[in-house]
Amino acid sequence: MTSPDMNTELREPLGLKLYRSISRAGEPIASFALRRRLKAGKEDPNRIDERKGIASTPRPEGPLIWIHGASVGESLSVIPLVEHLKSLHTDFNFLVTTGTVTSADLMKERLPEGAFHQFIPLDHPDYVSSFVDHWRPDAAIFVESEFWPNLILKAREKASYMALVNGRISPRSFEDWKRQPNAIKFILSSFDTIIAQDQQNADRLTTLSGREVKTLGNLKYAAPALPGDEAALATIKREIGERHVWLAASTHPGEEETIFSAATILRTDFPDLLTIITPRHPGRGDTVAQICTENELTYAQRSKSQAIAPDTDVYIADTLGELGLFYRLCDVSFVGGSLTAKGGHNPLEPARLGAAILHGPHIFNFVETYASMRVSGGAALVRNEREIASAVRRLFADDKTRRAMTDAARSSAESNAERILNDVCSVLVPNLPAAERAQ
Repeated sequence: MTSPDMNTELREPLGLKLYRSISRAGEPIASFALRRRLKAGKEDPNRIDERKGIASTPRPEGPLIWIHGASVGESLSVIPLVEHLKSLHTDFNFLVTTGTVTSADLMKERLPEGAFHQFIPLDHPDYVSSFVDHWRPDAAIFVESEFWPNLILKAREKASYMALVNGRISPRSFEDWKRQPNAIKFILSSFDTIIAQDQQNADRLTTLSGREVKTLGNLKYAAPALPGDEAALATIKREIGERHVWLAASTHPGEEETIFSAATILRTDFPDLLTIITPRHPGRGDTVAQICTENELTYAQRSKSQAIAPDTDVYIADTLGELGLFYRLCDVSFVGGSLTAKGGHNPLEPARLGAAILHGPHIFNFVETYASMRVSGGAALVRNEREIASAVRRLFADDKTRRAMTDAARSSAESNAERILNDVCSVLVPNLPAAERAQ
């Protein structure tokens, strides 16, 4: 999992040099992209300069550990990692970076004292240089799969130690990188330590890096539960009343049609049925609404502040950062990105919040997690609208089965959390900069 700095042994490939040159000339494109994201509500207008590497706060004195996680899922697994490392290094400062507004809000609420958040800069050489030169991290820990060349290579110049933790690379990205073997090997050589989140990802990263990569388990097991606003929860519960309700979470194009077909089948036995659907990308809310209309289903959209009425068939929860709210509302949750080849989304999130979990066949992002959960009886595979309807019908009709499935899912989510966190930190801690450690 650890190795000497391999960048001293490898020459930067021509393709990477071209990328870095082209990205430097692409500053107008980067600025345009930021303006579009700002207009779409995907950036914080008060902190947009951070995306250009311009810090919004001075660097604190003393050792600084930089931890990067792209979005909400990664940032949640960062929180216990920061807390654990902070307990061992009381005099360290922790800079946590993410790239989404929702994850920034989460970090503001949950990071411990001595840790603070900044937005990650776009991968433009000037932005990255400004960021790294300001923060001067003593160590850099990347979580999961953000392989931005300018960012990683510049960080290597400043940080005395770099680690890739909970490393993940999708089958599609793996095939793409195999066509650029020298580039990805050079990028991965920047990391002194690489730890994969499961064996499949360890095998892919071993192939790409040219060194053995092992796994200590998925760090997401140690992540806290998704947040959920209690007042909003109470309001929606009042609107739903005693109706049968289920959730289709983090859905992608091509999945909503199947979900709505299953809902139509279920309404034969449960005429009061309410289907809540949270598209993975909330901007697709209007598209999902159109699919409802095509299927003759009445709907309400959360983004438009439309309440759930007694005759509402589908509630489209097309807002950012509220998935935890809807997992709390529903005893039965289908986790999307799994009926189409997206690789599935994190089943640990609904499991922690009391949901029996259904999923499709495409789960390569969480193969081992789902396998463990199915063995314990906490999750079930469904392949089409008939299987979805059959599974939901059974869980609605059989409280004992539903409670057993919910308990098994929760138990699976909580198992090994402390062990995995301790094992990961046992690898990281000896390599962090020398400083007084808590006894």
